[in-house]
Amino acid sequence: MASTTSTAAQSADSSAHRARVAGTRRPVRPTGLQRHLPALGRLDSPVMTYYLLLGATLLLLVIGLVMVLSASSVTSLKDSGSVFTVFRSQLVFAMLGLPLMVIASRLPLKAWKALGWPAVVLTLVAQLMVFSPLGVSVNGNRNWIGVAGMRLQPSEALKLALVVWGAAVLVRKRPLIQQWKHAVVPLLFPVGALALLLVLAGNDLGTAMILLVILAALVFAAGAPARMFLSAGAVMAGVVALLVLTSPNRMDRIGAWIGGTCTDKLGTCLQPIHGKYALADGGWWGVGLGASREKWSWLPEAHTDFIFAIIGEELGLPGTLVVLGLFLVLGYACLRLVSRADDLFVRIATAGAMAWLLGQMLVNVGAVIGMLPVIGVPLPLVSSGGSALITSMVALGMLMSFARREPGAPEALTMRVGVVRRSLAVLPGSLSRSRPPAAPRSRRAARS
Repeated sequence: MASTTSTAAQSADSSAHRARVAGTRRPVRPTGLQRHLPALGRLDSPVMTYYLLLGATLLLLVIGLVMVLSASSVTSLKDSGSVFTVFRSQLVFAMLGLPLMVIASRLPLKAWKALGWPAVVLTLVAQLMVFSPLGVSVNGNRNWIGVAGMRLQPSEALKLALVVWGAAVLVRKRPLIQQWKHAVVPLLFPVGALALLLVLAGNDLGTAMILLVILAALVFAAGAPARMFLSAGAVMAGVVALLVLTSPNRMDRIGAWIGGTCTDKLGTCLQPIHGKYALADGGWWGVGLGASREKWSWLPEAHTDFIFAIIGEELGLPGTLVVLGLFLVLGYACLRLVSRADDLFVRIATAGAMAWLLGQMLVNVGAVIGMLPVIGVPLPLVSSGGSALITSMVALGMLMSFARREPGAPEALTMRVGVVRRSLAVLPGSLSRSRPPAAPRSRRAARS
């Protein structure tokens, strides 16, 4: 009996010892690059995606406003007598977009899933209205409607609607996505085909190509078979080739892109030639903010489709690399979101939005530097244009709402109370760290 009691006591002591050891065990030390570069450890933070999206968006927005003011000053002065007319309009749209972006970032996931059908129906109806008496033609493209003295572009809202609605549809069809009819209907046909036809009827090939990129990204993210992309890609390539061959203007642009076949150097070739002149004049360090020479009526659409050329001319290579780097940050944040999200809707919608924003950036920059033909696609968040700016900001707000629901993010965001404290927390010498610890009180003082 005594030996049994002794054995039980020894077992209890060993259990208590293991519990004490487990409770005082040191955390695992960082290894590899994290030991030499502690900042890399912050990349694993669950709120990193949210702050990357927020920071890159705000920086691109500020850069865009500054460059719109600079690039549009001459044209604005010529048309309205004030250098601030275009900038003021862009600033108003930015101020409207900021609260919409904040609201979008706070919407629950259930709300985004429910918005799909109403959004796609309303935007398709709005796109039909460009062929009504409200429709407005700009540079040969009938893709705007005039409302209360403003020109709105429904096709920009159609991009976001297709992303949200397409993701909601493909989530339900995910178990059957390997079958052709479920991968095609209703995303590609009839809704996708109708959207493309309406945009192409307004003679806007650039926007139609971005819609194709969005649809392809959605289907790819949903897990459609590869053979479907080969067949659909061949069909779409044939359609685009037909549209180019039947349009003299597009044929001239293709000729100017290939080189050596453009004879109208004051017409079709004027924009790409002077875009390259602007980049060449900027050189390594640029001619200085506001000192562009090409914006003096030499480069058409300097504040819209070719604003990247003005950035290169005034801010040089560093300015262009900063803009490209911020878009890379957006792309990295989207990839983090796709890989970390536990909801299929979030992954598909994020892939569609990433393909839209980054694809549009690549097409715009490629046209400016001569790698792609000029098809009239603005640079997201940077180029002048209210409809494109607001829609892009709402789309990024949607991505921020997804990032706020990343595993571990709600708890991390709740722990940081207040905007000021969240801002100070990232500084190396925050107030909480610099404050000296309070001296311990004696037992006698505590009792008194």
